[in-house]
Amino acid sequence: MSAIACIYNINKEPASTEYSNTIMNALQQFPANDIQTWHKNNIFLGCHAQWITPESVGEVLPYYNEERKLAITADAIIDNREDLFNHLQVNPSKQSEMPDSQLILLAYEKWGEDTPKFLVGDFAFIIWDERKQKLFAARDFSGSRTLYFFQDENRLAFCTTMKPLLQLPYVHKNINEYWMAEYLAIAGMIDVVDPSHTVFKGINQLAPSHSITVEENKVHINRYCQLTSGEKLKLKSDEEYVEAFQDVFQKAVNSRLRTHRNIGAQLSGGLDSGSIVSFANKELKKENKDLYTFSYVPAKDFQDFTPKNIVPNERPLIESTVRHVGGIKGHYLDFEGRNSYLEIDDFLDTMEMPYKFFENSYWLTGMYEEANKNDLGILLNGGRGNLSVSWGSALDYYGILLKKLKLIRLYQELNQYSNKVGGARLRRLPTIAKVAFPFINEFFSKKEVYSNPMLINTNLAERTNVFNKLKFYGMDETGWFSSANIYEQRKRHFEDVCHWNASNTLAAKLSLKYSLWKRDPTNDIRVIRFCLTLPEDQYVKNGLDRALIRRATKDYLPDNIRLNQQLRGVQGADWVHRMIPYWNKFIGEVKEMIADNEAVQYLNIPIIKEALKKAENGVTPEYVLDTDSKVLMRSLIVFKFIKKFT
Repeated sequence: MSAIACIYNINKEPASTEYSNTIMNALQQFPANDIQTWHKNNIFLGCHAQWITPESVGEVLPYYNEERKLAITADAIIDNREDLFNHLQVNPSKQSEMPDSQLILLAYEKWGEDTPKFLVGDFAFIIWDERKQKLFAARDFSGSRTLYFFQDENRLAFCTTMKPLLQLPYVHKNINEYWMAEYLAIAGMIDVVDPSHTVFKGINQLAPSHSITVEENKVHINRYCQLTSGEKLKLKSDEEYVEAFQDVFQKAVNSRLRTHRNIGAQLSGGLDSGSIVSFANKELKKENKDLYTFSYVPAKDFQDFTPKNIVPNERPLIESTVRHVGGIKGHYLDFEGRNSYLEIDDFLDTMEMPYKFFENSYWLTGMYEEANKNDLGILLNGGRGNLSVSWGSALDYYGILLKKLKLIRLYQELNQYSNKVGGARLRRLPTIAKVAFPFINEFFSKKEVYSNPMLINTNLAERTNVFNKLKFYGMDETGWFSSANIYEQRKRHFEDVCHWNASNTLAAKLSLKYSLWKRDPTNDIRVIRFCLTLPEDQYVKNGLDRALIRRATKDYLPDNIRLNQQLRGVQGADWVHRMIPYWNKFIGEVKEMIADNEAVQYLNIPIIKEALKKAENGVTPEYVLDTDSKVLMRSLIVFKFIKKFT
């Protein structure tokens, strides 16, 4: 990943060398293969470059084309190069060496502000159109690269990270309480519903799927992409659906192997990462290249307390995939001595904002470190797989069959599902009925509705009117999406850009820190569009949930992985176990937090005090399952952020 920067003076004043140096100097904390700048009159562009693809080695960035009067700085890997070469009629002799940034510039010359619609890949770029005196910038559809900016009446300043912008004398480091209110009010993993804002007042973010145009002193932000289901694909047979999927998925995987360095993948014992590894290895064998895999295993002294269907140590399953696929250099990492508490300060430095995925922080960072030690340019990941390639909940689909009174089909499916998963076929009917007819659960249930502990200070919630804003986005007062229908939730996931923000921000910033790119074929826009066109009966079929990927990986994966419907792997189940030696220190910081005047303005101290009472009595690894564990950790992360950055 490269870090890019720009300062554009709307008032036509010359670009300040002092300010441009300030930004570029702040980026020196990151590794770089090359550092270059370009400026002309009132515009400055910079690039702190990391060479990942063969074409990027020695690339001139920022790049200025004298003939076209266009300049660009880019943080991009473009995956549909062949299609673009054809559309743009690029001479074949120039294609193999053309950097992605120059390809983007050619696309801009043809399509102008529509350019992002034609690009497949991970990108953030800034173009200066000298003839039109126009600045144009864009970020890919899911925000795989970050791009922040500051704006006032005289200037705009852009950068891949926020800290360089905060070094500018006209940018002030103040907490954005509206961002903080959303962050604290939302119970799930989404950080905020409005990703155009950041935790710092005055610094905005170009949201995923958006572009920004600055022309004639006017700033216009446009959404250029919105993923919807559209018309369903109709093929003649189940085999044709599988072949069509294999074709689009293989293309997505292959396009993410483009590097002159080593290639690796995060590998669990499941379908998503296993399918990526098997499809990648198919291509890499042609070049006699090994694939490095990095897999998390629990601490050596961890005693498993989880139910029988949950697998915290997936090593036996992973080894089964490694043996079947072949050509893999497997790494099994327990990250001895590391834990979620000790990682907080470093993780906040990386993220530049509070974060919620603390359970996995130590092993996520650790995998990037190990990948960097092995000179990886690409680290494959299957983070979007559950909603794209491996979509398909059997019981929810059976609820659709019941609601539509397709009883013969339902009986056949239940019979096959029970044979594969175990148990009497009819015992699942009450659950299926509640899925099909939600009012049944509401009418007969006498249990109290679970309420997630609220982290936000009630005065802050009232002052910012945060829950009314969340209601507009479909969230209720618990901070969760109120719809119980998983099909509606999936639809919202691809339509609302907020779902992409937190996970991709993490991946982008870890990539920059360790000079490698996390790349996710399950997040390829071609794959997602294909998956959204498939009929639901391709995802649940003959008693198989996630049926498409299971059928498509026949011969690619061993059957104990491919057809497993009983065991579910989980990473990070030992995070509390790892923290036990530091528990007293952890409790001490929590006590400091509840006595801090600034923290009181944001956090719900009475709720935290209740959680603290339980934690003070000692802790066992099972505390992972207690919601109070999240209350204390998430609150402490916010507190430490406030102390660190204000």
